Amino acid sequence: MADEPQEEGQEPSQDELLRQLEADLERLQVADVLVQTVFTISSLGYRSLGEAHRDLDQARLAIEALRALIPVLEDGVPDELTRDLEQLVANMQLAYAKAAAEPS
Repeated sequence: MADEPQEEGQEPSQDELLRQLEADLERLQVADVLVQTVFTISSLGYRSLGEAHRDLDQARLAIEALRALIPVLEDGVPDELTRDLEQLVANMQLAYAKAAAEPS
């Protein structure tokens, strides 16, 4: 039966996976997705600033995207997180300036 508990080592059914996904989505908030997006963009932006994958256009795009998203989050996340995210952008801007000043 679909409502019977799953035996140990047995793969969950598609119905069980679907119910779990629906439960997860009910708990998820837009702010959660935006915070994860900010972290993903910052990771990609920092990667674009590294010597191995340097792409200043992509780094600049990441910085501008973060500068647009963070103010939207201000009312939806704790003040401490907003300050941390603003510091993240400031650090990325400094890293960008340093990378742009280096000879190619």
